[in-house]
Amino acid sequence: MRLEELGERICILGPSNSGKSTLAAAIARKRGLRAVHLDHLHHLPHTDWKVRPSHEFVALHDEAIANDRWVMDGNYSKLFPKRFERATGVILMDISTGASLFRYVRRTLFDGRRFGALDGGQDSVKLAMLHHIGVVTPENRKRYAEIYRHLLLPKIYLRSIRTINECYRMWELNRAPEMEY
Repeated sequence: MRLEELGERICILGPSNSGKSTLAAAIARKRGLRAVHLDHLHHLPHTDWKVRPSHEFVALHDEAIANDRWVMDGNYSKLFPKRFERATGVILMDISTGASLFRYVRRTLFDGRRFGALDGGQDSVKLAMLHHIGVVTPENRKRYAEIYRHLLLPKIYLRSIRTINECYRMWELNRAPEMEY
């Protein structure tokens, strides 16, 4: 599928640390779209990932999807219906749990600045996040795949790091050098 076939309002879904934010930034640069990282809307800046009050997050989410041109990365599945109503295309990234865990630890300990990092925040390895990736995410991956199957929007399923890299090549997308897999 050509990138243009996904339209001008693209949702990127997938497990934590699958590369959603990096892909969103690359697509935004290529297509001139606004990159919206849902983690930035869900968490307060200049904190250690402190969650924003729910009503504020929903308002920021709704404001973002009201725009005409965006690529949005993140899940927050309670807001899927609103987001999919506005979306023109969907990308599902589905890397393995082991790869997600490895990428989380690597980016937290060694990567410094990355796409999707919280403004003014400090990444650190958190037991809650390890639990989320190792225990919660495998069930979420199944749910997201089922939701994806039923979507009637143009969509692409990237089932491994290899297929993600192939997609970058096919769409002629550029990652920042420090963002290579």
